[in-house]
Parts: sequence; structure tokens; C-alpha cells
Amino acid sequence: MHAPDLAGRTVLVTGSARGLGRGLALSLADCGAAVAIHYHTSADAADEAAAEARALGAPAVTTVRGDVTSPDAVDHIFDTVEADLGPVDVLVNNVGAFAPTHWTEIDADTWHTVLDTNLTAPFLTAKRALPGMRARSWGRIVNVGYASAEKGLVNPTNFPYFAAKQGLLMFTRMLAADTQDDGITANAVSPYVVQNSDEFPADAPRGRWATVEDIASVVRFFCDADSGYVSGENVNVDGGWLPEHV
Repeated sequence: MHAPDLAGRTVLVTGSARGLGRGLALSLADCGAAVAIHYHTSADAADEAAAEARALGAPAVTTVRGDVTSPDAVDHIFDTVEADLGPVDVLVNNVGAFAPTHWTEIDADTWHTVLDTNLTAPFLTAKRALPGMRARSWGRIVNVGYASAEKGLVNPTNFPYFAAKQGLLMFTRMLAADTQDDGITANAVSPYVVQNSDEFPADAPRGRWATVEDIASVVRFFCDADSGYVSGENVNVDGGWLPEHV
């Protein structure tokens, strides 16, 4: 898929030291953006990801540590990125804890962790990013959802994750409506299972799991300057998967 020209833009991908977030950050670095690699505990992995971004030709790269569920930490993250790279033009909310456990066996701390990382964190980061984006009349926010969340998944296993992801899609649509006159778009990309996931169901749609590139190609589309009329949308990247519990 066409790679946007992100020269002169600054990208922040939350949770980009490892996994899908790392792949998304590197994909946008390859488009010429300055990239902030965010992490919470994986300092060594963040340094490795930053080195990869530089090797791809990113004009500037920084690493930044912080808990994206904490308002003060989010302020620190953005302050650091702005000081090192400039204002954030592209925000990709990738962080999101998973709890593949029956809801009756999930304790309150896990419940809050799943909801906070998947829904509170995008609320905090978007709220912090928007004033600068509005001032520059340009911005891209991409939230990473979960396939078929808009259908209201009701499987009792991992319920808080599904609830948070459905809320995230509502939040995405609200952001789109609230920024339609500001040169900003807000969209979501929703994978099912990606090749670097921690757990795999028995059957893969189309005989394989999604690649990082499958997801990154949609994110790049949303970030393109030519995609400025596409906002409030959600693209399921799931190979046509239909959940059993909807």
C-alpha cells in the first residue's frame, strides 16, 4: 500500500518498544517521520527499536518512558517528545492489556488495568495531543481496537477487554465528530490475532494470522495527507473472522 510522506511530522506510538506497537512505529519511521518510542518497563527493547528506526532513516528518534494511564505521566511523555522532536502530529494508541480469564475470576486490579490501558490511556493521550494539533490545523489519531468489537462481543472470557475496545470505538467516533473542523482525523484499526501475539486460537482465518504489515498498511493510510476526509472509521483487519459470541 502507498506510503505517506511524513517528513516533518512527529509520531508517538504508545507501547512501541515491542510487538505490534514497535512494528507500527518502524513503519511510520520508514515514511520519514520523527518517531518517539514509548515504553513503560522495556527500556532495552525501546533502545533497540529506536536503533531500528534510525536505520530506516527516521530524521530524529527518541525514547520516552511513562505510564499512559496516569495524567501526570502522560504530560511528562508529551513534554519529553515535544522537547526532543517537536509537537506530536500523529498519535497511535497501541497500549492495551489483555485478560483471557472468565470475568468471575478477574480481580478488581486486573479489571481496572484492562479498562485503563485500553480506554483511559487513549482518552488521556488524545486530550493532551489535541490542543497542539488544533493549533496547527493538522493531526492524525489512530486507535488500535479489536476485531468485531463494534458488534458487542459478549464472551465472558476477557470481557473487560471487549468492553474497553467497544468503548474505544465510541471514543474514536466522538473524536472524529469533535475535530471535523480542525484538520484532524480520528480512526481505528482493529486486528483479530497478529503473528506476534502471545496466544493463538485453534484456527486462523485464511490459513494465517495477520502480519504486522497487514495492520501497518491501514495505519499508514489513515496517516496520509490524502486521507483527510476519512474520520471516525474502524477497519477490521481480521481475515473475515466471525466471532462465535456476538
